[in-house]
Amino acid sequence: MQAWRAELKRHFFILTAVSLTGFAIGELELAWLLLFVSYAVSNFYQLLRLTKWLAKDHSSNKSPPPESFGLWGGIFDGIYRLQKQERRASAYLETIVNKAQESSAALEMAVIMIDRKNNLDWWNQASESLLGLRYPQDRGQPVTNLIRAPRFGEYFSSNNYDEPLKLNAPGDSGRVLEFQIALFGESERLMIARDITRLHRLELMRKDFVGNVSHELGTPITVIKGYLETIMENIQDLDDKWRKPIKQMHQQSYRIENIVKDLLLLSSLETKTRPRPQDSFSLLQLLSEILNDTQQIFAKKSHDFRLDCNEKLQFLGENGELYSAISNLITNAAKYTPAGGTIMVSAKNSEAGLEIMIRDNGIGIESQHLPRLTERFYRVDVSRSSETGGTGLGLAIVKHIVGRHDGELNIESEAGKGSRFICHFPSIRVKLEAPNAASMEPPAPATTA
Repeated sequence: MQAWRAELKRHFFILTAVSLTGFAIGELELAWLLLFVSYAVSNFYQLLRLTKWLAKDHSSNKSPPPESFGLWGGIFDGIYRLQKQERRASAYLETIVNKAQESSAALEMAVIMIDRKNNLDWWNQASESLLGLRYPQDRGQPVTNLIRAPRFGEYFSSNNYDEPLKLNAPGDSGRVLEFQIALFGESERLMIARDITRLHRLELMRKDFVGNVSHELGTPITVIKGYLETIMENIQDLDDKWRKPIKQMHQQSYRIENIVKDLLLLSSLETKTRPRPQDSFSLLQLLSEILNDTQQIFAKKSHDFRLDCNEKLQFLGENGELYSAISNLITNAAKYTPAGGTIMVSAKNSEAGLEIMIRDNGIGIESQHLPRLTERFYRVDVSRSSETGGTGLGLAIVKHIVGRHDGELNIESEAGKGSRFICHFPSIRVKLEAPNAASMEPPAPATTA
C-alpha cells in the first residue's frame, strides 16, 4: 500500500507541475496530451522489458530482473521472488523424486504408475526384469497391451482391488507374480507386482503334504479304530484297570479320524476349481435337513431350533459343500449353547445378495479371538474344545467353502451374549423359483418358527 501511495503522490505532483506549466504558456491541453503520451510510452517500454525478461531461461539465478523504480520496480522484484521460491520448491520436489526413484530402484518388486487413460507412465528397474517392460518404448502404452493375460484384464478393469491377483509372469510360466493395484489422484493407478514363486511352491508343498499325510493316516487309523471297536464289544471281559484307557483310546480314535477327514476335505477344497453357479437346489430344504440332523444329535440339550427362509429361494452352487459349511456353523452353535438355548437360522435375499445367518444365545466368544477364529487348529479355549471333541478345522472349512462360492464369512460375538455367524453370497448365487410339488411339504415343525 505504501508503494501505491508514493506512486499516486508522484503522479499527482507531475500532473500538477505539467498543468501549471501548460496554463502558464497557454497550452494546457497540449501539455496534458504530451503527459499522457509520455506515460503510455513509458509503460509500453516497461512491458517490453518485462516480456523480454520473462522470455529468458529462469532455471537459475543468472537472469536478474531489469532495474526499475516505482510500481514497475516492485513488479519486477515480486516476480523475481516468486521465481526463486518456485526454483526452491522445484529443487525440493526433484530431490524427493530422485530419492523415491533411487529407493524404488533398490526394490525387488515392480512399481508401476498408470495414468487415467490406463497407459504406462513410470516404472522402476525391477519392472523390466519381472514384466519385461522397456524404456522408453513402452511408455504411454496401454498396460493391458503389455500384460495380455485375460485374468489380468478382468482384474484391472474391475476396479475392485481388495484382494491381490496371482498370475504367471509374462513369457515365463515358471514364475508366479502377485499384483496389487491402488487408485489415487484422478483415476490414476499405482500397481505393485512381486515374485511369489517361492511362496507359491511352499504353499503347494504344504497342500500336498497335508493331503498325502492325511491320506496315509487314514488306513492305520481305520485299523486301530476297528480293533478298538472289537475290544469295546468285549470290554466286560477285560480287567477293570484296562477299561478306562480302552474307552479313552476309542474316543480319541474317533477324534483323530475326524481330524483326518477334515484335513482331507480342506485339501480337496483347495485343489478343486470353484463350483460354477449353475446347479440349483432349494435352500429351505437344505437348511431344514441340517436342522433336523443337528436336533437329533443334540436331543438331550432340548434346544429351540428356529428357521426363517423363503421357500422360493434357490441356491446356485455345490449342495454338498454348502451343507458341510452350514452344518459346521449350526453344530458349533449347538455345542456352545447351554441346554434349552435358542438357535436361529435365517436366509434373507436382497439386492445386495443372500445373507444366511446362524444366531445363538450361547456362551459367546471374547472379541480378541474373533480375527483368528477361521485359522486352522486355532483354539479359543483348549479345554473347552477337548470337551466338545472339535478338530479346530470347522471354521477354516466354512470360510473356504463360502469363499469358493464367491461369498464372505463374518463373525460377531460377545462373551456371555451369544454369537452370530453370517455368510454373505452375491446375487449370482441366488434365484427365486416357485417350489415344485415334491418340495411343497413344509419342514418339520420342530425346526421352523
